[in-house]
Amino acid sequence: MKIVCIGRNYVDHAKELNNPVPAKPVFFMKPDSALVIRNRPFFYPDFSNDVHHEIEIVIKINRLGRSIEEKFASRYFAEIALGVDFTARDLQAECKKNGLPWEIAKGFDYSAPISEFIPIEELGDIHDLPFHLDINGTTVQQGTTKDQIFSYEKVIAYVSQFMTLKTGDLIYTGTPAGVGPVKIGDRLEGYIGERKMLDFLVK
Repeated sequence: MKIVCIGRNYVDHAKELNNPVPAKPVFFMKPDSALVIRNRPFFYPDFSNDVHHEIEIVIKINRLGRSIEEKFASRYFAEIALGVDFTARDLQAECKKNGLPWEIAKGFDYSAPISEFIPIEELGDIHDLPFHLDINGTTVQQGTTKDQIFSYEKVIAYVSQFMTLKTGDLIYTGTPAGVGPVKIGDRLEGYIGERKMLDFLVK
């Protein structure tokens, strides 16, 4: 199982990090050891002093596919979850400055908490799906999937040009504006609409 993460998929988020708005999807990978399930705590890593939250809608691939046409891509997922892409922003900045890959800033252990999955038929219009993140009772990020630069289907079609997508693979589909630091003791609660999907502590 692999975790594919889409970067800069919301215009306001790209702008807040002073990044150009991409003409094609930008993606990177996380290992399966990044996953945190069942609302277990996120343990703040000792190698960073600036870990940021990024709340994201996640889709799960449900069949094998390669070079998938966009018009058929909707057949390749049937469930949606909510996830957090934790980023060691200080390590990422150092890697970017030196022109290096930044897996250490994105792919570290426990950097991808994820909720349970919900069948898409329970969610209404998945292309206009509101979601938000609260920290200690205050909303810090909110967005809707209608503001994605690249839809689920475009992402699946693009990624599958380069690598085979397999049953069980996860795609984190990008984060809206409002990313920021977390600290030990914070409580993170994530919602799709009014449905609470995530509720865990930073330790």
